[in-house]
Amino acid sequence: MLQRFELFPKRYGIYPYIWMIYLAMPIYYLWNAQGLDLYIGVTVFILFILTYRQLYMTSGSSAFSYWLGLQMAVVLVLSLVIDPNMFFLGFFSANFIGWYTDRRKFRRFLLLFAIVQTIPIAVNIEEFTAEQLLFLTPFYLIMLVSPYGIRTMLDRQQLEAKLDEANQHIKELIKREERMRIARDLHDTMGHTLSLITLKSELVTKLITKNPKRAIQEAREIERTSRAALREVRQLVSDMRAISIGEALADAQEMLKSADIVLQITGDLGPYGDVPDLTQNMASLCMLEAVTNVVKHSGASQSLIHLERTHDGVQITVRDNGHGMTSTERPGNGLKGMSERLGLIDGSLRMTSDAGGTILVFSFPLIASEPQGGV
Repeated sequence: MLQRFELFPKRYGIYPYIWMIYLAMPIYYLWNAQGLDLYIGVTVFILFILTYRQLYMTSGSSAFSYWLGLQMAVVLVLSLVIDPNMFFLGFFSANFIGWYTDRRKFRRFLLLFAIVQTIPIAVNIEEFTAEQLLFLTPFYLIMLVSPYGIRTMLDRQQLEAKLDEANQHIKELIKREERMRIARDLHDTMGHTLSLITLKSELVTKLITKNPKRAIQEAREIERTSRAALREVRQLVSDMRAISIGEALADAQEMLKSADIVLQITGDLGPYGDVPDLTQNMASLCMLEAVTNVVKHSGASQSLIHLERTHDGVQITVRDNGHGMTSTERPGNGLKGMSERLGLIDGSLRMTSDAGGTILVFSFPLIASEPQGGV
């Protein structure tokens, strides 16, 4: 199939068409030309329009440099043959020079451009009055400086595009990692728990006629196991949604109550409306992870959650009266996950553990969401 003709690539929008308004100036000077100068001027001007289109069409290819060199040569011919004021067409070439990402090519063509733009002024220097030179000088300097500004603007646009692409890639990686983590948790925790419930259910079926008392004990064990499974499911759901500090306290209270662990909540209980949602979510997930560890590993009968406002943020302490960790025990993945979450909000984790229990302290700073001092 034949490709549809395009005057300019669609990705540039109306930008190329707006620049064509400035072609009215050379048309005015061509209108006043006569004889051979007129034929040369019209021919070269048509060539200039062709180079203008081709520079958009060949952007990023090796042909771009050839068309740019030809355009600068055309501007030089028009400035020498038709009128010295034709050198203002150099603004078109200055724009395209700024498109170079290669520093060597950029400097090479900028130097060539400076020479080309200087020749018409030098050749006709005697014909210019002082006022005309004073008028041309600022435009001449702007032409030489503008490629730097255009190049900086394009570099920034490319950097922003790469940053957006990187952020999108990071989001995809986070989603993928979260799915894998949930899959691992389901496999490692729920799979084992459900297998245990199945085995105990089969045992209850066998014991219900032979040893009813033992069957009742096993049934109660199934109940405790299923409650633990329910807590694990709730934890997975909590990890997938944003949760506030107040909600986390309520969930922790319910979790510990189900495990027959007495919970005491002290300190500044809120509200925490000035804490950003992301910070609340990360801190809440760490608090719930700590409470889960109390239920699963501590063997505690009592637990304490203390919330405190510090001079630069918030501090949450989770304490239990369990057996603690021995010197030979290594911190598990739960503590590592808490540290990683707190790292995302510039927070920190401290832990002390002995025979009298374990103490976890989460600290994270608060960043003002609005300028202070009324500025």
